[in-house]
Amino acid sequence: MIIRELCVENFTSIPKAIKKGVERIELCDNLAVGGTTPSYGVIQEAHHFLAQNNAKTTLAVMIRPRSGDFVYDPYELKIMETDILKAIEAGADALVFGCLTKTNEIDSEAMETLLIASQGLPVTFHMAFDEIPKAKQINAITQLATLGVEKILLHGDSLDHALNISAIKSLTRASRGKISLMIGGGVTKDNFEKLAKACDTTYVHGSKII
Repeated sequence: MIIRELCVENFTSIPKAIKKGVERIELCDNLAVGGTTPSYGVIQEAHHFLAQNNAKTTLAVMIRPRSGDFVYDPYELKIMETDILKAIEAGADALVFGCLTKTNEIDSEAMETLLIASQGLPVTFHMAFDEIPKAKQINAITQLATLGVEKILLHGDSLDHALNISAIKSLTRASRGKISLMIGGGVTKDNFEKLAKACDTTYVHGSKII
């Protein structure tokens, strides 16, 4: 079974998502800059709507304090910790975040801090993964799995290119038994099945997935 994660930036798309039976929702704000943390009110209303409609859809919430890179200072990490706690309070089922060093490697210390704040909720490491040098991505997969991250969302360069699909498939194989990879970037309702098969994964992500 392919698990579809619909990326939405406000509440208005959620009723349609439930009607279409989407398995996961990634709730964020400011999709134009890759997504930032949504408001408490939006998270809470999304949670209530899912509960009232007996939806089995997982509500994953983006934790990202700003656009730009994924290198966070102590003040930003504190903001992210607080946002995680409030997202959990508002009803999030899962969380989405990622932290890198200035050399675009996994910031283990920052990730550990945020994973502790996550209180055991499933965590997806988001598109920050694409910033990691390709030669270091397999090691990064092992590192994230060891930290306890459940999934990695990667966009790659473009899923329209056969070479990129081949590279993602190699990462999928390297991740087998450790952590799940979710593909995004050009994934739509018309091509998600073909791309999932090509990349050897059962998790797909996009704003046009339904």
